[in-house]
Amino acid sequence: MSSVTLTQHNFHTVVSTNNIVLIDWFAGWCGPSTYFAPVFEDSSDRHPDLVYGKVDIDAEAELTALAQVSQFPTLMAFREGLLVFNKAGFLPAADLEEVVQQIMWLDMDAVRRAAAEGAEEAGQVAAKTTQSHAQPARLASLASGPARYGWPGL
Repeated sequence: MSSVTLTQHNFHTVVSTNNIVLIDWFAGWCGPSTYFAPVFEDSSDRHPDLVYGKVDIDAEAELTALAQVSQFPTLMAFREGLLVFNKAGFLPAADLEEVVQQIMWLDMDAVRRAAAEGAEEAGQVAAKTTQSHAQPARLASLASGPARYGWPGL
């Protein structure tokens, strides 16, 4: 299976309507990106039940900025709409296969519980900090609003 070209217009739909989505953020001028491309395509052939997407950072500069991607290639993986993996740099085929297997076997109930606990803890810390009239702490957690992704902006 070949990969899907992701843009700002279809990113949300692809991520939110598929169980597992792996995304290669690449730059055509980047050596490691060109080395990773065939590894990523081979993985998509081995796992036709997963969605493999590619984002050209030059063509999708705004989407790249929203995703806070600054190194190429960057591999992101979403499971059930939540970001579960995010790593910059070239991955050899065996390492990519290991990542895919771990994502497929991931206990999403545990992931959602951990995310909810993290959001609750972040809210408690922010409330305590605000009560002391200091700047609220900026902690990583799920974006507020409808649950779509594990990171804000998209």
